[in-house]
Amino acid sequence: MQDVTTRIGDGLHGTPKYDVNGEYYFINGNNLQNGKIEIKSSTKKITYEEYFKIKKDLNDRTILVSINGTLGNIGIYNNEKIALGKSACYLNIKENISKLFIRYVLENEPFQGYAFRFATGSTIKNLGLKAIREFSFNLPPLPTQQKIASILGAYDDLIENNLKRIKLLEEAAQNLYKEWFVNFKFPDHENHPMDEETGLPEGWEKKELKELCHLTMGQSPKSEFYNDEKNGLPFHQGVSDFGLRFVKNSTYCTNETRLAYEDDILFSVRAPVGRLNISPEKIIIGRGLSSIRNKKDFQSFQFYQLKNHFYQEDMIGGGAIFNSVTKKVLESQKLISPDDETLNLFESKVEKIDKQIKNLDIQNQQLQEARDLLLPRLMNQEINVT
Repeated sequence: MQDVTTRIGDGLHGTPKYDVNGEYYFINGNNLQNGKIEIKSSTKKITYEEYFKIKKDLNDRTILVSINGTLGNIGIYNNEKIALGKSACYLNIKENISKLFIRYVLENEPFQGYAFRFATGSTIKNLGLKAIREFSFNLPPLPTQQKIASILGAYDDLIENNLKRIKLLEEAAQNLYKEWFVNFKFPDHENHPMDEETGLPEGWEKKELKELCHLTMGQSPKSEFYNDEKNGLPFHQGVSDFGLRFVKNSTYCTNETRLAYEDDILFSVRAPVGRLNISPEKIIIGRGLSSIRNKKDFQSFQFYQLKNHFYQEDMIGGGAIFNSVTKKVLESQKLISPDDETLNLFESKVEKIDKQIKNLDIQNQQLQEARDLLLPRLMNQEINVT
């Protein structure tokens, strides 16, 4: 790898001084996803002064790689205001090399397998810069690099367009939720005067989550039952495989303990507390998750209500910060319970949006699978692109 780079370096070994008003994000390897840098609500900030002390030589030829804990996640640097933590490293690619081609080299199985073989550490794996520099691969001429990157990039562009559509659809549904159930501008609201005692429209009330939903707290089987060969059911322990909307399966389990079912809401009960996803199918959930299903099957409403209630990770209800949350605390969360007529009307509108989101997510899975099948064949030059 050192032959195609001008510099390989890692991030800060230590903890910077955080500042909620800072303009730079302090990222680590878990911020690198699918070729992008993802800034999360839990990502901490630092000031320019702090950034200046630890800044690295990142430029328009930079690729970031996760090297500690989670290995091999890739992100293309696009001038984001970031500083690197120790679990990420940067590779500055030479001008006469296709940066996108190197991204796909890093995402291909030879490097991914190499990273795990040469990582050190018994519990938390760490891939050293020396190992990255010494990784070797076949480098075709630049025109071939560009053609391969163009073919694979077309799949990624389609995936990215679908993700943008999903975000817009979800924003539309969330805005409708706020209009109806936060601002109380729901249809026929004029005929539902506000109750002075509750501060809610007449016929509405506040109830605890346990009155509105069925909750299942996860329980982790022994690790001997885990596998990555698709034996048993998909298993999810926490948020590591959370997607934009739906969980992605990577681990399976043959011991069915606690289950979540299709369209159940998945709620993270350990840091980061309050992150939400949806289960696309029957899965096993571990101790880091809870599944939630509305008792009257107003599942779309319930999802957007929970997103609005847990507006920030690791914060419960009135703003208390939690590293974990018990079933009792979760069940006791007070939520608005509108009348069924309003809920049925909202559900009929938003359910259509949610079906579009689900279809787009399925399309992305198919595109991702097609790209992943094509990637090694192109890299091994089994397909002639000249």
